[in-house]
Amino acid sequence: MTLDFALHNAVLLGSQATLVGLTGAGIPAWLARYATARWALVLPLSIAVVVGAIALLPDVADVLTWVALILVPPGAALALGWAMRGARPVLAVLAVPLLVLAWGWQTSAVGELAGVAITALSCVTLGRLLAGGAPGLWLKVGIVAMAVVDAILIFTENLQEPNAVLNAAVPAPGLPQLQYISFGSASLGYGDLFVAGVLGGVLAVEGARAWRWALVTWVLAEAWTLMFYVTDTIPATVPVAVALILRELLRAGRAQPDPVGGEVVHGAHP
Repeated sequence: MTLDFALHNAVLLGSQATLVGLTGAGIPAWLARYATARWALVLPLSIAVVVGAIALLPDVADVLTWVALILVPPGAALALGWAMRGARPVLAVLAVPLLVLAWGWQTSAVGELAGVAITALSCVTLGRLLAGGAPGLWLKVGIVAMAVVDAILIFTENLQEPNAVLNAAVPAPGLPQLQYISFGSASLGYGDLFVAGVLGGVLAVEGARAWRWALVTWVLAEAWTLMFYVTDTIPATVPVAVALILRELLRAGRAQPDPVGGEVVHGAHP
């Protein structure tokens, strides 16, 4: 692992961790009718189904890159205008210059960072929607399940080839690739950002100190990169799941018996 890679990767991991603190809470009332625990299945299936589909039919990658190009910019606009903490409707227009930079300056650092921003912001929207549409407990299970699936596929070397096919796919010559993020020599998959956005949404719903856990996620992710000394590819969803598990253990440790009624009470949300 070179210094150049470590610095570029730190930017991407920081972007991933930022989603944990940036995602807001709440969904429109008309969407609440569609709430169900089954939405939590989207987390592990988003990796397993995509990898399996590309392994069987590589042309699926071309479809997915078009899906990303069409849906990511509106998702980023929704994040800026509604889904993120501090969102304002007027900020939604910022998605336009981000797309222009990501499209017109793809080979420059500015263009790459714009691509990182617009893709990551779309995951803020997804995280808020999913956290508002599924019970927190099931989403937490889904986050851990997604990390387990990711780790199994990577360490058994069943993800690398489909992932390479997906990252190489281009909607059309000259168009930006928004199905993953890259900066210099480092890259992260869309799922790595998606899972962080969902954790952020869960924390926002529960009223947790999300920025504290964003920092914890970033520290864990940086520590996890030590695995690059023994393997070329690591599952970047794992630090997000570990941060969630640490928080749940901390919350469980803070539960205390009520001295009068014997009931369990909890302290403030960490």
